[in-house]
Amino acid sequence: MIPAFRAPWEPDLWKALLRDSVRSSDALLQSLDLKHPAAEASPDFPVRVPPPYLSRIRPGDPEDPLLLQVLAQAAEAEEIPGFTEDALAESQAVRSPGLLQKYEGRALVIVTPACAIHCRYCFRRHFPYEDHSPAEHPASLATLAADPSVEEVILSGGDPLIADDAVLARLLEMLSEIPHVRRIRLHTRMPVVLPQRVTADLLKALGDSPKQIITVIHANHAQELDPATHRALSLLAGAGVTLLNQSVLLKQVNDSWQAQKALAEALFEQGVLPYYLHLLDRVSGTHHFEVSEEEASSIMTELHARLPGYLVPTLAKEIPGESGKTPIYWTTRPAKTL
Repeated sequence: MIPAFRAPWEPDLWKALLRDSVRSSDALLQSLDLKHPAAEASPDFPVRVPPPYLSRIRPGDPEDPLLLQVLAQAAEAEEIPGFTEDALAESQAVRSPGLLQKYEGRALVIVTPACAIHCRYCFRRHFPYEDHSPAEHPASLATLAADPSVEEVILSGGDPLIADDAVLARLLEMLSEIPHVRRIRLHTRMPVVLPQRVTADLLKALGDSPKQIITVIHANHAQELDPATHRALSLLAGAGVTLLNQSVLLKQVNDSWQAQKALAEALFEQGVLPYYLHLLDRVSGTHHFEVSEEEASSIMTELHARLPGYLVPTLAKEIPGESGKTPIYWTTRPAKTL
């Protein structure tokens, strides 16, 4: 029997919490006792913050690193050269509706267009989800089954864990029937922003799969991790899931070696290995988050001097048409301290 403090959450709790999400900038500021004017979010990309994540934002602090990730800014409406709606050329990677392939041996299934939280730097904030509905899953799976070169399938979105447990279980079952698929990877922010999503049925679906299951979570700041996330991540690890983290380097959020060090250590304490630290994808509406490659290299130099290698994520950026993520190598030396 699983001890009560490590037990999964009740199956419908996460849905109730999701329904209670804050859905406007004004409501977000009001809930945090902040008075400055709120920018209107784009109707195509509204504000959405679930209660568990909201509870970790410091009231009264307009510079809170979690708040800055979810509060709509006037800068989002600015048109900046070099920032485009399809910065990663994903429209050129479509193999069939709902199925993208950028790299050899790996393909990505769009499970759902929905997310539990709307991160303002999102690289898919302009993605044409209407062309990639879940109804297309059979076509995607047929394409995958016919291509023995695909050894790893990535479930993405949106956030794949927005889908019901029964839907996910069936999808995992169908993927498990494809002999050449060796690994299934889930890219999800849910264990961080809504850890109550980790239910007994989800754990069973993941644990029953004969394939290797990797879950890549997305945390950008140590403040995003708390006892509830630790519980969720421990449950996933207990089901045999490999846990990795990817984050985005964001101006005023985590653009210091101190923030990156704290994040790496907090992740490892919760059983997650740092994986990628991405430079910002240059998507329209996100330019105010950009950190230069030079600044990023300086941060990584300092981080490398202070952490063991297994806690240092790979600094990378995505360049359309390349065979994989492009690592950014740093060459500067950390300043000497007296």
